[in-house]
Amino acid sequence: MEGHAGTEGGAAISTEGRATVGAGRDSGAAAPHREAVVSRTGPKRSESIRRAVLHAADDLLVERGFSGVTMEGIAARAGVAKQTIYRWWKSKVDILLDTLADDAEKSLTWPPGPSSASPEEELTDRLGRVAAFLQEPAGQVLLALIGHAQLDPETAAKLRDGFLREQRERDLAGLGALLARHTGRPVDERLTGRLLDAALGPLFHQALVLGRPADPATLAVTARLVLDAAEREPAPDRGCSPDAQ
Repeated sequence: MEGHAGTEGGAAISTEGRATVGAGRDSGAAAPHREAVVSRTGPKRSESIRRAVLHAADDLLVERGFSGVTMEGIAARAGVAKQTIYRWWKSKVDILLDTLADDAEKSLTWPPGPSSASPEEELTDRLGRVAAFLQEPAGQVLLALIGHAQLDPETAAKLRDGFLREQRERDLAGLGALLARHTGRPVDERLTGRLLDAALGPLFHQALVLGRPADPATLAVTARLVLDAAEREPAPDRGCSPDAQ
């Protein structure tokens, strides 16, 4: 999770050309000793235990990659009994999904209210924030889960029905408001969805396929293309049903 202490070793899941994934961490420092957290009995989670487990899973993913994260390793790093972890999470995927949800809520939230920047500046900045997130430990969790989801249908369903669906709803609302400000009219939600895909596609392609963050020129060109496409699209005929458009 973001904001916790640095990890030992390097970033095992980084690839050639990718920025260091432990952004904000001291990659040369040894992992700090974590005091053992005494488990509570009963179904209610201790927040201190929850955070220790999420931090441990995040650290191990950055250090060892997805295959190197185990429930035993998480328990040892967090100082928590393995039985406690299994009482609250079924698998390491469930732990990583919780880690992702916590960190993304802070990093990927759209700012409230209208911006003083132009729509092009605002969208370029937004895309830059997403590109930077994908290089951070929390973003590496997302990329690792996306990779694992290609081979595991259960992980794919959990990721799509949970975090990705919720984040897409936030992104549709944020981009829709920005496009309305840019065009001076409401933009059809289906068009907003297509433009959202066009905006985020290059960022994930760069991170997943090329192993590097999107450069500023790519961000600027992508933002301009998305806004131009919104301007060219005719306003929806409100007298027609959605199926007739």
